[in-house]
Amino acid sequence: MENRFKLTRLVRTHSSEIYLIWEGDRRVGQVDLHYAHDTIHATIIFEADMAVSDEEELLAQVDDDIVSSYMPRFEREDFVAHVFRGEEISRYTDCSGAVDDLEEDEGDRDD
Repeated sequence: MENRFKLTRLVRTHSSEIYLIWEGDRRVGQVDLHYAHDTIHATIIFEADMAVSDEEELLAQVDDDIVSSYMPRFEREDFVAHVFRGEEISRYTDCSGAVDDLEEDEGDRDD
């Protein structure tokens, strides 16, 4: 059976990962995973309204596809997930401020 959600990894460290959550070609959220010994912590932020059954489906997919490859269910103490609803309003970097401002500036140039 094909998964409904596509998970695209943005960052991976020795103790954490960040994934974007896609439903088709629409970004619907982000999941941050933190591996703390025998407990895995997740923060999921949905950018779209999701039914509880959709949340459960996604959590099962994250567990099956990502978390269990790090530490199988029978070896870990717990998998704790906190689910939020929110929206991205801007992005920032150390080198240049708001990324959205950079994109606008580049489009305003007459080359």
